[in-house]
Amino acid sequence: MAPARSTGTSTVSVERVFPNLSFTRPVAMLQAPGDNSRWFVLEQDGIIRVFPNRPTVTMAEMQVFLDIRDLVLQLGQSEAGLLGLAFHPNFAGNRRTYVNYIDRSTPLRSVTSEFTSSDGGLTLAPNSERALFTVNKPADNHNGGQLNFGSDGFLYLGLGDGGGGGDPQENAENPMRLLGKMLRIDVNSQPGGQPYGIPADNPFAGNPRCNADGTGTQNCPEIYALGLRNPWRWSFDRQTGTQWVADVGQGAWEEIDILTRGGNYGWDHREGAHCYEPATGCQTAGLIDPVAEYSHTLGEAITGGYVYRGSQTTELFGRYIFADFGSGMIASLTPGAGGTYTMTQHVQPGTVPPGAPGPLAISAFGESNAGELYVLDYVGGRIYRLVFTAGGGGGGNDNVPQQLSATGCLNTSSPGAPPLLSLIPYRPNAAFWSDGVSKDRWIGLPNGRNIAVQANGDWNLPNGTVLVKHFRTGNQLIETRLFMRHPDGVWVGYTYQWNQAQTDATRVTGGGVVNIGNQTWTFPSEAQCMQCHTQAAGFSLGLETAQQNGEHLYPQTGRTANQITTLNAVNVLSPPVGANPPAYADPADTSRSQTERARSYLHTNCANCHRPQGGTPVAIDLRYSTPLAQTGACNVAPTAGDLGIVDARIIAPGASARSVLLARMARRGDAYQMPPIASTVRDAAGEQVIAAWIDSLTACQ
Repeated sequence: MAPARSTGTSTVSVERVFPNLSFTRPVAMLQAPGDNSRWFVLEQDGIIRVFPNRPTVTMAEMQVFLDIRDLVLQLGQSEAGLLGLAFHPNFAGNRRTYVNYIDRSTPLRSVTSEFTSSDGGLTLAPNSERALFTVNKPADNHNGGQLNFGSDGFLYLGLGDGGGGGDPQENAENPMRLLGKMLRIDVNSQPGGQPYGIPADNPFAGNPRCNADGTGTQNCPEIYALGLRNPWRWSFDRQTGTQWVADVGQGAWEEIDILTRGGNYGWDHREGAHCYEPATGCQTAGLIDPVAEYSHTLGEAITGGYVYRGSQTTELFGRYIFADFGSGMIASLTPGAGGTYTMTQHVQPGTVPPGAPGPLAISAFGESNAGELYVLDYVGGRIYRLVFTAGGGGGGNDNVPQQLSATGCLNTSSPGAPPLLSLIPYRPNAAFWSDGVSKDRWIGLPNGRNIAVQANGDWNLPNGTVLVKHFRTGNQLIETRLFMRHPDGVWVGYTYQWNQAQTDATRVTGGGVVNIGNQTWTFPSEAQCMQCHTQAAGFSLGLETAQQNGEHLYPQTGRTANQITTLNAVNVLSPPVGANPPAYADPADTSRSQTERARSYLHTNCANCHRPQGGTPVAIDLRYSTPLAQTGACNVAPTAGDLGIVDARIIAPGASARSVLLARMARRGDAYQMPPIASTVRDAAGEQVIAAWIDSLTACQ
């Protein structure tokens, strides 16, 4: 009954995009958070260029976003130069960016600085530079330089071992040096006048900061992981938060690591999984193996990519895709049993794409905000997009049905009626705001499988589960969403738009917008689905004991019964939920207290992201179970914009007018609105519930 990704062999090809543009030694490509209208490309000599995201864009339309050529070391084809750029997650509000480059000083230094925009984000002001830290380097190679913000809101930076063959300074595994490490800092905190804060759970968080040369007398608190040779390009999986690092090898092996806090990845005792120093009998205790490696028969310098989360139909969805700079190979990793991975080549070494002068020298991948992947050709100065084609069936084998009627989830004799009787209807006590439309929900479980009830009340749904949700205005169906946990454990969302005759619905890929009555309705893309269905929230939303402990009218029988009691009776929950479980409030239920109603509303509508590891740039926790004083929101000044409110607080006890949380609920059509996507209509009733609760507060208790 469930849609499934193709099990045939997917092919990958590259096609040139933005054909009117060319670049000089491009090394990075990215978009700003929430802004799909522009692309930014870093040129190694020290220029960041910006251009409109339009296929026919011309060189005349491309602008300079930042020019720091006077600061950057330029050595032609060397590894030095401008290397990395990261936008603050709230760039739309604070206009802050972070840049890494190798400067012209003696000795050479890796410099990580903050630059800001004074013209609304059109350009960065070179004179706005605020250096965060510098690291002295013995040579101009093995620089790393990739910057990214994690879902925890902290800034991560990968640094190489400093250069010279074989890490002659023994930097990479020395925790008193920053070279050869993955670093993690808090750019939203400047304690005691310091340029950045140290996350409390960094491995050496309690130690004094490293010196201006990148060394310390104790283990450096900036370090997140160590033992890296040259983590040139690395990324976070936007769905799971997993950190994938491609570490460029010495002379024999290229490796891919999944980074964990405090991990030692072995350079220079090992290159990949092989002894390097010494060549035999090297230390292996305490070292973390790469998840994959390949020899120099396939290439010579790995370029890290991304886990694909775009909207193209391919079995490579959810798999890590990477390349080799020297050979032009593009490959992917497929997970296997016991944490193993199998490497598959999709673009063979030496392949020359149509119209290209030779194999691509892939210096970096770019990931669009929609999850599509691009590659930069360092030598040719061109941009290419990855195109996936599902093989195995002649003209392709797309097993994600294009019509909802073909999914097996509907009663085809009456498409607008409730789905199959084998599906279980459900209703959360506190429903997510969906622009005022009504919703019906069902669970489809694999035969013989149960829902695992965890100790904290969250429900873990088995592989093969499908969640079905109808959206309608009056009796008119607008959309049906299927949210499936595939056999490999990966959650994916699919959405279908109903036709006017209400006889069937057609799949929408990549998102879309339609007008219904007087409002705009948004069909989310596959990537946007995962912005709300976060890993931290368990992916499925509303399926937890306190949300399901309420009455529901079961359409099959016409009876109203408690959902927990019903699911216990049909042996769906494992273990069964015990007596007197908690129950969240319906925010509209005036028989419940203001606090219960408001906290239930925030739990449903905000806490899927605003919780630990939820992927937001602000450290607030709006789960129902978190005491108000510990949410990081009560009587706390906002760090992501005060919206012009005088003496603003995220939640100002007794003063809803000073509370940014409420103000953002009332915004639509800008970067400050909450929820941030897929809503064009304010929830007036919800705003009233939150305002009344905030005004009733006398303290953060």
